[in-house]
Amino acid sequence: MSRPLVAVVGRRAAQVPILRFSATLAAEAICEAVWAGGGEPVVLHGPAADPLTEMPRRLARFDGVLLPGGADVEPRRYGAEPAPETTGVVAFQDEFDLGVIRAVIDLDMPALAICRGMQILNVALGGTLIQHVVETDTVHHNAIHQVHVKRGTRLHGIVGTQSIDVSSYHHQAVDRLAPGLVVCALAADGVIEAVEHRRADVVAVQWHPEDRHADSITDAALFADLVDRARKRKESSR
Repeated sequence: MSRPLVAVVGRRAAQVPILRFSATLAAEAICEAVWAGGGEPVVLHGPAADPLTEMPRRLARFDGVLLPGGADVEPRRYGAEPAPETTGVVAFQDEFDLGVIRAVIDLDMPALAICRGMQILNVALGGTLIQHVVETDTVHHNAIHQVHVKRGTRLHGIVGTQSIDVSSYHHQAVDRLAPGLVVCALAADGVIEAVEHRRADVVAVQWHPEDRHADSITDAALFADLVDRARKRKESSR
């Protein structure tokens, strides 16, 4: 049986060199994780001339979608002025990702969103972001830390436990939750660590499951779950 095709949304180079470096490493690790989970990763790039109205057509050949991490989301997209800490904004990337998310929901495609992917999912559906998370002695969001998973959520069914260690490096986070999303995991300081869509087949996490320095078993389960959902879509479309 052929592997289900998973579109890994490509990333344009941010203006901040370290973001370009980290995005490249993350893309490689994500593609490897999708492959290890049984899927066929295909990077989806967007030339500037590509009309976003074509996104449903472009995604139609795929069985699942993965939105990885990346640069900060432009604050004006959720009605805020940029804070001094907001960096590396790439306008076209925002447009491209928003087009992907809208098409994913319209087509009811299986999707996993990671870090920036979760943030722009929230923005796309009408939510807002914290532009700069204040670090505390309780949680460091640029290191391995513990996350509490809510029972009864889809995420709990995937990882099979209420407490997991995750590897994250971010300074923005979900503020006002968008309609249609449900919180399924929190950090000890109250930062939202994972959400899922009430109707669409979308799960999103704030941490980086492709970074296997924390809990590799539960992180691998996220990719395996995405591939499993994509495989079911592939089989049902025959």
